Amino acid sequence: MASTPERGMANVPKRIMIIGQPGSGKSTLAAKLGAVTSLPVYHIDREVHWLPNWVERDRADKTRLCCEISAKDEWIFEGGHSSTWEERLARADMLIWLDAPLWLRYWRVIKRTIKHHGKPRPDLPNGCPERFEWEFMHFIWRTRHKARARIQQTYEHAPDNKRTYKLTNLRETDLFIEQIRHEFAGQDS
Repeated sequence: MASTPERGMANVPKRIMIIGQPGSGKSTLAAKLGAVTSLPVYHIDREVHWLPNWVERDRADKTRLCCEISAKDEWIFEGGHSSTWEERLARADMLIWLDAPLWLRYWRVIKRTIKHHGKPRPDLPNGCPERFEWEFMHFIWRTRHKARARIQQTYEHAPDNKRTYKLTNLRETDLFIEQIRHEFAGQDS
């Protein structure tokens, strides 16, 4: 990761879009950025995808909720429902792609499953206790190429007026958070 934006303007962002595959660290980064920036954080799994008891919302409701969130003045919005990425990106000031390797993503999913087993993670709605599912692990494997290609295409075709970052490891992510901390501290001066 560069210490300056790869493309785009250097204004303090009001709307930050975070994308990546399962286990890439989207929810963790969103929470950390929310603490640094005081921007409201929206987790796709908590606010959009799941209802209590692991009931998945229907596609139309997910699209409507994503559009409602992206229409807000300020947000950090992490996660999928890629059919709404174009609209989300049009509103975003910054796009962050977390491109973690497959082995690390698997490790993080297993680790969070053990850590939160039987209770909801902070990025899940109440009534969705963490559980291990082979189907989810298979989904990560099955979509590893196609989903990454879709994310890469979104990233590479982001408009030039968007600040874009591709973060591939924890060190880059930590440096990025410090950069944002300085930007937001500087706006109070």
